Amino acid sequence: MKTTLLVFMAMLFYPSFTAGQKKPYQFDENGISRQVLDNYLERAITMVYLLIPENPEGKRPYPYHTDDIRMVQNLGAKFMGRAIYRWGGESLLNKAAFWDTARSIINHLHATDPDIVFQGCLFEIVTEEAGQVPVPAWVFKAFDLPVVARNFSYTAMLNRQGKFVDHWRKGSSVPDISEPETQLWMYFLACSYMNIGCEAFHLGQIELMGMNDPGKKAWAALISKIRAYAKTNARRHWVLLDAHVPYGGMLEGNKSLLDFNSFPLRIKEIPEKPFEGKLQINYLDGLYNKSKGAVTPSGWQCDHLPYLVEFDNFGISKTPGVADTTSHFIWGWDEISWLSLQAEAYRNNWLKYAYNWIRQTDPNGHLEMPGCRMITCKNESQGSYRANTKSAACPIGYSQESTIKALWRH
Repeated sequence: MKTTLLVFMAMLFYPSFTAGQKKPYQFDENGISRQVLDNYLERAITMVYLLIPENPEGKRPYPYHTDDIRMVQNLGAKFMGRAIYRWGGESLLNKAAFWDTARSIINHLHATDPDIVFQGCLFEIVTEEAGQVPVPAWVFKAFDLPVVARNFSYTAMLNRQGKFVDHWRKGSSVPDISEPETQLWMYFLACSYMNIGCEAFHLGQIELMGMNDPGKKAWAALISKIRAYAKTNARRHWVLLDAHVPYGGMLEGNKSLLDFNSFPLRIKEIPEKPFEGKLQINYLDGLYNKSKGAVTPSGWQCDHLPYLVEFDNFGISKTPGVADTTSHFIWGWDEISWLSLQAEAYRNNWLKYAYNWIRQTDPNGHLEMPGCRMITCKNESQGSYRANTKSAACPIGYSQESTIKALWRH
């Protein structure tokens, strides 16, 4: 009787699966179902620089493409978060190697698993280097503008009242999404990444870029054009869009402009246990139980949009190692740097804890596993945290690979 009840309960929660069946990962021009979207988010992993040539910034060597490819294949990862982007250094977009390397890796991994989704990022930054990138004719045509020979204009992307100008440093600002030039730039990035095989795009801190777009009209117009391009040019004629949503969603009326939401983990310090952390509902601006419901771009209604939480990176506080539960820092470090500083056993146990806590606390949430991400604390791993099993092929691995694989087998 007990066994029968357990089987019945499993059927309630996973009605379309029986033993030995594979989870579906199919979607098309009509959108993506809730079940398939959840399947992707359950196998999501941050893989910064997976698709970018070695030494992409001119300062961070990246000689581990081969082992990264081995790792994601070993894990059975389905959603490669932050796989390609620029955070400044936009002139690299002019180099054929930038695109050729990404296309080659995408094609290689799709040959072994055509369901994998690669995510490109349209971040809340533009620098003066963007002025070195020519505007393609197809970008002008998409906006019904005359085709002229010119480069993108950095200054034309900035807020006219000076808001967030030089926000990151001099000559490095937050672009204003309501400016026509910013729309051209973001469209160019999204479609260029789409052309090499990316099927997902992270829109970054939408509220920063939406400083002059309270009704989300400019965002809606840009997203509509990106989705229109996808209908003809994306691999499966649909793209998955997400963004960091400090207010629980990106809504226009009762419709979500995003396919899913995302946000940092927001780890809370445990002052009586130095350097340890936990997750907690309503801690700071955490998203747990706060992802807003809406009609999704695929047409289905939900009470809470599915979402990812990730180990964010944003620097070091002025007092590293000191607890401050009013700060986004965890013991003075950003989230991924904090994780990297822990002992291997604690890192593995904390991944298990976070994975299970999220599943039990809010079934709409999913933990995006930390595969590769930049860290800003003192380290001997070339400025990156890497989940790879430490080996001759990746001597700077942090060895969370087997833990991630075991969790994903559940």
